[in-house]
Amino acid sequence: MDEVTVVVAHSERATLRVGDVFLKVDADQARIDVEVEAMTLAPVPTPKVLWRKPPVLAIAAVAGTALGHLGEPSTASPAAWTAAGAAVRKLHEAPLPPWPGRRRRGPDELAAELDAECDLLVTNGVLPADLVTHNRDIAEAAIRPWTRVFTHGDLQIDHVFVDGDEVTGIIDWSEAGGGDALFDLATLTLGHEEHLDDVLAGYGIDVDLEVIRAWWSLRSLLGVRWLVEHGFDPSAPGCEVDVLRSRM
Repeated sequence: MDEVTVVVAHSERATLRVGDVFLKVDADQARIDVEVEAMTLAPVPTPKVLWRKPPVLAIAAVAGTALGHLGEPSTASPAAWTAAGAAVRKLHEAPLPPWPGRRRRGPDELAAELDAECDLLVTNGVLPADLVTHNRDIAEAAIRPWTRVFTHGDLQIDHVFVDGDEVTGIIDWSEAGGGDALFDLATLTLGHEEHLDDVLAGYGIDVDLEVIRAWWSLRSLLGVRWLVEHGFDPSAPGCEVDVLRSRM
């Protein structure tokens, strides 16, 4: 009999694995709706939806292994990273989905969110003020007008699966929507900047590297407090706090 494995669990949602089936439990029905529709529309390999019975979504496991994990060296080949870049380009060239996206819909909203978060990080003593201020200055380059494209919205390397040099599936689409293409590229390479050239070789068009580096700082600043509050450790080696420190 298959064991039940807790993949991730926090106050917002939980994901369980039973054999080759993942059960995603989420009280936010809109988030599940986005995930299912995004997987239908995305022109890249995605998990097969087996059934839905709110608040549970059942999807099939995808073949292969994750491209890597934040805080650990990636064992994937350079060609696999290049294939991931090509898959991201294919997604970004697809027609925009018919919903606006769940967050960060423009530079003004992003700037306000970042300012508020930086104030909380310093006021609550979560991070040193000099670390926050320096990375806030770097993050400024990401706060600019962008052309909205079909983005995954949470393209961590754990969400991209490969088998050899081929992308076999991209998972966890609940944050998908119209957004900044460089946010996806920065999220994919967060903590693994040594693979950025491989990803961009697959992506195939020139991008502003300063903006990608800005998103590394920006995403980390926005994520630290949420991670702490939901039982994760952003101070683990190679994770978000190390990313911020590497910018100093």
